[in-house]
Amino acid sequence: MSDVSFERSHTLVQAIPYIQQFRGKTVVVKYGGNAMVSEQLKYDVISDIVLLSLVGIHIVLVHGGGPEINQMLKRVGKESKFINGLRYTDAETMDIVKMVLCGKVNKELVSLIEQRGGKAMGLSGLDGNMLRAKKLEKDGVDYGFVGDITEVDPDVIKTARDGGYVPIIATIAAGVDDGNAYNINADTAAAEIAIALGAEKLILLTDIKGLLRDKDDESTLIPVVRAHEVDALKAEGIISGGMIPKIDCCVNAMKGGVKRTHIIDGRERHSILVELLSDEGIGTMFINE
Repeated sequence: MSDVSFERSHTLVQAIPYIQQFRGKTVVVKYGGNAMVSEQLKYDVISDIVLLSLVGIHIVLVHGGGPEINQMLKRVGKESKFINGLRYTDAETMDIVKMVLCGKVNKELVSLIEQRGGKAMGLSGLDGNMLRAKKLEKDGVDYGFVGDITEVDPDVIKTARDGGYVPIIATIAAGVDDGNAYNINADTAAAEIAIALGAEKLILLTDIKGLLRDKDDESTLIPVVRAHEVDALKAEGIISGGMIPKIDCCVNAMKGGVKRTHIIDGRERHSILVELLSDEGIGTMFINE
């Protein structure tokens, strides 16, 4: 047997205990960033999801679509505007967000999974009142039609999952009392969905290696963070900027009963498989211990 063949067989054998551990369990993956833009990375993510589904691991895919929304806004001559990292969403932008996320991106992902031999069902937070939200009110800033989730009804997700489908969820929510639709941050939505499903894991695909002790040096990756360490890491400035809301999502998910949460590098090929089915793992894992 050649060295290459041995390595391949060793990798497959190494995956056995992880498949046994996670078979029948639910893993929520938030999909965004470069992994949605690069055709090669998109192919790898879809292949990972189909493989995991075929071995009995229930994947729920929660997606954003920022680059596609930006392109459509540019096409209609409307400028993208962000406040504190959140897209300002007026009524016209909300229409475009719904069209792009629920129509274009969601259905493309369904098609890609089915092309790879999987089964997928496209959903949005409006289906079955899955996601309900109120207008986000924070520090007196008006974000337009950006919502803060108040309730998750996971029944429609469970129906799709238990029927052998990969639920693919666009993060649009129904207003709790005003009949409006609201744009929801995909990381936040993924965390709340993971809690509602009693997920084994929440995985956030990002465009960085994970939590770095020095943000400019990828060799300073922190592989494991305990929930009680997060406040100290914020005080030291190690957790700062755009990492704060992502890590808060991870911690909140664990408080809600999710066993493990992960921030992994979506720029790495087959990063989901490496995280779930190998000894080495990838990125930063958050634990309650």
